[in-house]
Amino acid sequence: MTITRVPLLDLQAQFQPIRDEVLAAITRVCDSQRFIMGPEVEALERELAVMLEVKHAIGVSSGTDALLVALMALGVGHGDEVITSTYSFFATAGCVSRLGARPVLVDIDPVTYNIDPARIEAAITPRTKAILPVHLYGLCADMDAILAIARRHKLPVIEDAAQAIGSRYHGKTAGSLGDAGCFSFFPSKNLGAFGDGGLVTSNDDDLAARIRLLRTHGASPEPSQGAQTPSDSAGGGAPAPLKVNPKYLHRVVGGNFRLDALQAAVLRVKAPHLAAWTEARRRNAARYVELFHALGLDGIVGLPTEPSGYHHIYNQFVIRVPDRDGLRRHLDAAGIGTEVYYPVPFHQQECFADLGYKPGAFPHAEAAARDTLALPIYGELTVEQQEYVVETIETFVTVKTGK
Repeated sequence: MTITRVPLLDLQAQFQPIRDEVLAAITRVCDSQRFIMGPEVEALERELAVMLEVKHAIGVSSGTDALLVALMALGVGHGDEVITSTYSFFATAGCVSRLGARPVLVDIDPVTYNIDPARIEAAITPRTKAILPVHLYGLCADMDAILAIARRHKLPVIEDAAQAIGSRYHGKTAGSLGDAGCFSFFPSKNLGAFGDGGLVTSNDDDLAARIRLLRTHGASPEPSQGAQTPSDSAGGGAPAPLKVNPKYLHRVVGGNFRLDALQAAVLRVKAPHLAAWTEARRRNAARYVELFHALGLDGIVGLPTEPSGYHHIYNQFVIRVPDRDGLRRHLDAAGIGTEVYYPVPFHQQECFADLGYKPGAFPHAEAAARDTLALPIYGELTVEQQEYVVETIETFVTVKTGK
């Protein structure tokens, strides 16, 4: 079979084998008519807590809201600072800014693309409220170094694990290492819902309780055991007052960060497949490396790395090339889908101009934004498709280098 097209992601290929099970789960929710929170969400939370090896897993409305509610639960607000990477999806810094705090940006390690721990300590000030590392592309940040800095300065750590569900760092799961972990179930993620969804993990009982409170406008989501009807007292006095449903009693100002039952039901079907899907991505990543090596391209094309003690889940397979935009046009003409994650670091975004960073402030992030390209890596990718991708890249490199 001649390959002429390779999409960046093929969700249909993942969906078809589990279609009947997913539709049955959706039907179950429809028949129950319980669409907000409820038993599906509670069951998902229990199952994901076991899978991610944490005490608490709290379903929320999106990965963005996972970050937002975790920051809120730690008391981040006006005048505070949160240290994070300048190179990530916008929500990482955007959520900090939404709370009136200042994102204090740090450059990345040029090999892993994650925040460079060696640059964090110099960014700490008396206003620093938290450290927010990102496990980018499915590879954990250097958490030992980050946590050591955090302990010295008594700062909480929130893991942005939106792209890293199932990733491990020296045997521990992403999302279990810091004070809280934040995950996204956006449909393109390794574990994706049929819309937006997210999760916050924690091993801290008090922090988890506060997150649960904040996700429902600062009120308990549980109804009372039943409204009490007024009745005369035994002595013929005034009737007892009605008890107020606790969902109308707000202890703090939170938000509407609830996870829909339909999304929870879909995720409950998909979650047991995650380990197999992750291993398929890892096999495809290893095959890419073999193919690039066989064609002598591994010295020209920069390939992802997996340091010792890390377990990469390859939410993205990101390469580096000198003429990234030219290669992308070449692949697009050949029917091969690609994406740039991310073309503009935070310090160069218009909305963050007031932070005062200048071009060149974070050279490693700027180089990554210029040179990197994500290739198709989904688990259902075939050998033939991968060969076509690498051979098409070889054609481009041969023309460019004259070799």
